[in-house]
Formats: sequence, C-alpha cells, structure tokens
Amino acid sequence: MVELADINRPFILASCSPRRREILSLMGINFQSVDPEVADENSYIDPNDLDNSLCRLAIAKAESIAKKQPGALVLGADTVVVKSARVMGKPSSRDEAAEMLRLLSGTDHTVITAAALLCEEVNFCESAVSHTAVKFRNLSEDEINAYLSLPEYKDKAGSYAIQGRAMTFVDRIEGCYYNVVGLPVTATLSLLKQFVRKEYS
Repeated sequence: MVELADINRPFILASCSPRRREILSLMGINFQSVDPEVADENSYIDPNDLDNSLCRLAIAKAESIAKKQPGALVLGADTVVVKSARVMGKPSSRDEAAEMLRLLSGTDHTVITAAALLCEEVNFCESAVSHTAVKFRNLSEDEINAYLSLPEYKDKAGSYAIQGRAMTFVDRIEGCYYNVVGLPVTATLSLLKQFVRKEYS
C-alpha cells in the first residue's frame, strides 16, 4: 500500500462519484472530493484513438482542479464501455440505456478507464489506461426492464453497475474488477508511486 501521510500534500479526487470515493477510501487514502469543471466531455472522446483521448479527458478533469490548487495532488478519471465499434458513456435516457443493455446481452465487451494524476507545483502529470473484459449472460426483456426501473443505471457507463443489481448480468470478467466500478486500483497505485519517486528523488 502506498502511504501518502509523509507526502505532506492535500489529495483531491476530481470526481464526486461515490464509487471512486469508496475505492480510494478502501485503498487507505485520505482525500477530498471535488467535482471537475470540464465542458462537453464527449468532445474529448475519439473512437479511433480511445486510450489517448480518454487520458486527455482524465487530465482535463484533474487540471480543472489543479489549476486552482497547484500544491495539491489531483486524481482524475473517466470510464467508458466499448462494444465492437461503439463507445458507451452514461446513457442520456432510459431508452438509450435499454438499447445499450440489449447490445451487451450475451456478448463480450470492454470497460476502459483512464486515470490521471497531477501536481501543478512540481510539474507532475502522468496518466494510465486499464482495460477489463466483461461477458454478460443473455438478458431477457423482462430483466432489462426490471433493472431500468431502478435508478442505478442513470450515471453509469454502459448503463450498468457491476457492484449493484447488475452483478447478476455478469458471466465472467478478465482484468481489474474495480476498473469496471470506476477506478483501476493497480494503475492508480502505479501513478502514486511515480509521483513519490519524483517528489523524493
């Protein structure tokens, strides 16, 4: 576990996501959570260069906080679900959510999260991308409609929460479970260790 107690810097999560807050708390990190100020997040996403464009979005989220608090260590992140050539963020409506779940039913898809760690004061900016393969079992229309009667799909990439009721949809995963929840643990630890090496080298 990376210990941040001796870094002597405030740590800020550039997100108000309860899932990301919970993951950081479980990692033993003391932090505050601030909603990033990034306009038109979808404009950052380039399906032809998905990993790099997600990193740019994660960096933009962190920068929106770091510019105001240059001495802080700021973590930004963004998650999408990819099925074939379609990139799925959060659904804009119940109908779109139903369409996403029908597309994911009985098939494999990939959950991609980019994480970025910034500290303006020491000119530190690093990012990392994690991929997790997820396989859904076949879902009936009744199951989809029952799930969409719950609010949990509304702010989730791909319209599902693996840590919630949608756990029953998942046949198997390959990769980091917490990446699907919203923040890859190993990649985040790697970024923190890079910062520690720079700060104390």
